[in-house]
Parts: sequence; C-alpha cells; structure tokens
Amino acid sequence: MCSKYVFVEIFKHKERIADASGLSEPELLSLLHSILERIEFIDEDSIRLGSWIEAWRLCRDVDENDTAYVALALDQDAELWTGDRVLESGLRKKGFIRFFVSPP
Repeated sequence: MCSKYVFVEIFKHKERIADASGLSEPELLSLLHSILERIEFIDEDSIRLGSWIEAWRLCRDVDENDTAYVALALDQDAELWTGDRVLESGLRKKGFIRFFVSPP
C-alpha cells in the first residue's frame, strides 16, 4: 500500500532515478509503469484525521513532506519502508519505531 503522493516524489526525482539506473527515458517509464501497477494506492482522504494529526506531530520538524506516508502507516497499523535515514532517526527519537527493514 502506498499514498498517492508517491507519484509526486517519483516525478520530482525522475532525473536522479534515470541517472542512477542508466536506463533510457522509455525504458525507465516502462519500468516505473510495471512497478506502479503492482502497488495498491490509498486515497489520502480515506486516512483518519487522528492519523494525520499524529503523523504531522511526528514529521513537522523532521520532514513534513513525508507526513502522508507516516499517516498511512499509522492508519493501517503498518510498517514504514524508507531509505531516508534522517526521517527514520527523527521518527525514532519521537517514539515511532515501526519500520520495515529490507532483507540484505
């Protein structure tokens, strides 16, 4: 599951993703399409207000752009999957410890 905000994030970082992958634009778009069609997107409007408030409290001085992801994790009682070490550290300091850790 993922917040629809991920579309903004992907296209905001599209050039960096393209450079790191070495894929041509058509190849990258095809790959992104394949990945995105396998994800269940959740409408942010369906996330409970209490989850938004708690996510804002957790994210406001760490990275408020990640509020939607944290709100969704709280709302769904799920783990947050992130590679953002600053976000993870900041959330841990505030007591949020539900992180998905990818296997090596």
